[in-house]
Amino acid sequence: MKNKWIVVTTINQPTEAVFKLSKLAEDGWGVVVVGDKKTPAKWECNNIKYLSLDEQQELFGELAEETPYNHYCRKNLGYLFAIMNGAECILETDDDNIPYSEFGSEIGEKKYGDIVSGSRWINIYKYFTNEHIWPRGLPLDEIYSFGNKGLNKDERKYPIQQYLADGDPDVDAVYRLVIDKEIFFEKNKSIGIAKDCWVPFNSQNTVFFKSAFPLLYLPCHVSFRMTDIWRSFVAQKALWIFDKEIAFHSSTVRQVRNQHSLIHDFSDEIPGYLNNKKITELLDECSVALNKSMDMSYVVRKMWEKLSSAGIIPSEELQIYDSWSTLLKKQII
Repeated sequence: MKNKWIVVTTINQPTEAVFKLSKLAEDGWGVVVVGDKKTPAKWECNNIKYLSLDEQQELFGELAEETPYNHYCRKNLGYLFAIMNGAECILETDDDNIPYSEFGSEIGEKKYGDIVSGSRWINIYKYFTNEHIWPRGLPLDEIYSFGNKGLNKDERKYPIQQYLADGDPDVDAVYRLVIDKEIFFEKNKSIGIAKDCWVPFNSQNTVFFKSAFPLLYLPCHVSFRMTDIWRSFVAQKALWIFDKEIAFHSSTVRQVRNQHSLIHDFSDEIPGYLNNKKITELLDECSVALNKSMDMSYVVRKMWEKLSSAGIIPSEELQIYDSWSTLLKKQII
């Protein structure tokens, strides 16, 4: 059993990125690709485990049926598969993020770097480039919120770590419609984010260590463009309750983005433009009744419950989360 796994979902034939991941599988990584209804029949790639719809049903039963088809959230089943097969570290990415040679190297929970604090919202891209750019999920009225970098670097444990993507990085449709500039971020940088500073992170090049596995869950009944962003808010608030934080690192992939309709992306992002700040306020309210003596899965469940009661996500989400969380606990306890 391998303790390091890469998780991807795809509706395409193996891409350049996937072929590079297959080479990593020769160097000790497990790699699982989660299929969907749009995925080509008889998908296969050397050294990679393809999780077909039939196998998803066989392994996960009711959860596989509850999880919507043709939705990025089927990646949730890939997380469970990796954990069932010994994962203690999960590196998730997408099939349009082409790995550099350093992708997947020097992965460790302890990282040494600068610490940024001093602002409720932080545009993390500011610390990796001088270009005018902001990450998807950052409220549009916070793109000039940068916080402050401390005078001293520090080594800390970060259960969740986001690596950036060069070329066509993760930005919102507003950026692409108005600016749409190719960006290459500065190399060899690590930035830790202090408690109570919100920074959206995505699912394109992100590492979760075992203590953060309950935070992997991607909500199923929200738009494709918000599922990983809203997960990131729940994950950050949960980590703060347990006295943990997140970190960001320089790019280890170059994104050659799959075809998208920018207007469709914009439409899918509208719930975020309207609700991202409200979500963090609701999570702040919810966290008053939560503490680190509680089980992390319970803490996460209470947060999704709070968002459901506020009408941000539908009540059906809680049923799927409960099914996913139950299967997760069977593997990690």
